[in-house]
Formats: sequence, C-alpha cells, structure tokens
Amino acid sequence: MTASSETISKPEIAKTERAQISAHYTKSNKRKIYFILFLVILMFIFAGVAATLGSYQISFTEVYSILFHCLFHSVETYEEYAVWELRLPRILLAILAGMGLGVAGTMMQGILRNPLAEPYTMGIASGAGFGAALVIILGIGTDVIGGYSRYALIASSFIFALVPACVVLAMVLYRKPTPGTLVLAGISMLYIFSALTMLIQVPANPDAVKVAQFWAVGSLERASWQDIFPISIVLACCLPLLMWKTWDINILNAGDEIAESIGINVKRTRIFVMMVSAVLTAGVVCFVGAISFVGLVSPHICRMAIGADNRFLLPASAIFGAVLLLLADTIARTVAAPLVIPIGIVTAIMGTPLFLYLILKKKGEYW
Repeated sequence: MTASSETISKPEIAKTERAQISAHYTKSNKRKIYFILFLVILMFIFAGVAATLGSYQISFTEVYSILFHCLFHSVETYEEYAVWELRLPRILLAILAGMGLGVAGTMMQGILRNPLAEPYTMGIASGAGFGAALVIILGIGTDVIGGYSRYALIASSFIFALVPACVVLAMVLYRKPTPGTLVLAGISMLYIFSALTMLIQVPANPDAVKVAQFWAVGSLERASWQDIFPISIVLACCLPLLMWKTWDINILNAGDEIAESIGINVKRTRIFVMMVSAVLTAGVVCFVGAISFVGLVSPHICRMAIGADNRFLLPASAIFGAVLLLLADTIARTVAAPLVIPIGIVTAIMGTPLFLYLILKKKGEYW
C-alpha cells in the first residue's frame, strides 16, 4: 500500500514542481514586461517635459496639444514653431540615438561576454570622431554647417566608424581570439584614432579644432528633421536583426563550447552581431558625435533590474538609453542656459559615478 502511494505521488510531485516552475517563469516575464512598459511611460513623460523647457516656456498640456495640431496642420504660431521645428527634432534625435547606443552596447557586451564592451570602448566612436575631424579641419565644402560639408561629415564619420569594427571582425575571421582579446583590440583602435585626431589638430586652425572637439564629445545642437529619417531607417533595419539573434546570444553566455554542442555556429553568430551592431553605432554617431557611457551604463542597469535574458534586455536597454540621453540633453541645454553644454560631457559626468556604484554594488558575476 505504501509503495503504491509512493508510485502515485511521484508524478503528482513532478507535476506540481513543473507548475511551480511555469508560474515562476510567467511571473518573471511579466515583471520584465512591466519594467519595459514603465520605461516607455517614463520616456514619454521626459519627452513632454523636455519640450516645455527653453527660452520660451510652454506648459506640458500645451506641448501635446501643439504636437497633435501640427500632425494635421501647418505650423502657424511661434509656440508651434518652437515645439515642432526646434525642440521636437532634438528630442526625437536624442531618443533614437539613445536607443541605438543602448542596443549596440547590449549586443556587444552579450556577444563578447565582457561588461566593458560598448561602442566607445570598441573604438567605433573614436573612428567616427576622426572621420568628422578630418572633414572639419580640411575644410571640405564651403561651410562646416552647410549642406555639402554636413553630408561629407556624416559620410566620413560613418566610414571611419566602421574601420575599427572591420579590424575586430578580421581578427574573428583569421584567428580564434577570446572575447577579452577582441575588447583589447577595440580599445587599441580607440587610442589609435584618438591619437590621429589629435595629430591632425596640431597644425589646424583653432576655430576648426574647436568645432571638431565640440563634435567629438557629442552634440544634438544641429538636430533637424533631415536627421530623423536616416537614423530611423538604420534602427528599423538593425533592431529586428539583433532581436532575431537574442536567443543565440543567451546560449553563448553559457560558453562557446556549450553553444557549439547544440548546433550554434559561434564564429558566424559573433561576426553577424558585431557587424550589425557596428553599422547601427556608425549610423548613430555620424549624426550626434561620440557620446560615451550610454551604451555602457544602460545594459548594466537593465541587467540588474530584469536579468540577462537578451529577449527582454535588448528592448529595455534601448528604451533606457533613450531616457538617459533625453535626460542628459535636457540638462545640457538648460543647466547653464543660454550656454549649451556638449551632451557627451553630461553623459560622462552622469555615467561615471553611476557606473562605479553599479560595480561596487554588484556582488556576483555578470554572466
């Protein structure tokens, strides 16, 4: 009788355990979704607040009323011009750039299993800075802010942003380096392009050097509707491709050997994710400059909040990066108004103590 009872109870115990595991998994996923929704709401609130701040004060409700009106009608009043033509492009550019940097940082950290991997430390941002400085200092075009030279600046920074990524990808193709080695290769690219940027500034005109340095630390000062479309296209193309690979990266976090044992081509996956992340980063920094810490801090904060499942971590880091950059830009243009501080300075000041706090608070391993 006892044996029969034990025989019956074992499947029931297993069924109960499976139900508990399933309930815990569902609850965990709901918590992650709620966190992402909270960030989305926070982003809209910050965007509304940012649109109210400036030399001409506009209330929060008036901002959204103006936005709704301008969607279907032409700009008529000064308030509508201030919100629609001056503030909204800058806000949207901050959101899109923050999302791009947050996504790129998340994927680079995941594919390399290194908490220091991000667009800045991988040398991509410094490569873009060199390309922009080359155009500004050589005076390509009639005017640094004008049409031709602006396109030349964007094209040059985009091309040179891909150079460090190509070096890292070449190492993956022709050697079998460890993830740590790839990060060190990226850091070496950072120093090389930083040195080249300083080298071409030595004999240059001081005014051109000032413009190049202002761009190098990141700025949304020249945001316009013309910038929104190309960045949106880059995000729309790269984000689905990276989301497609999130499950593979989750498995890669357990180690290359385990991933290969279940059929994942580690080299091909690493090359694909690095290439798409590099294109995404280049497409962002060629418009806004080398903004640091967004791609580094956003994934860490979200990882501590919802864990390392990249299916949820990727969208969370994207939205948190948008919130962080939007907050930084609002501070940059209001804290010392009418002087506008380069946004890269604000993100560095905000990001450094926050990152140190995260390092001290983190007790275990990152992966």
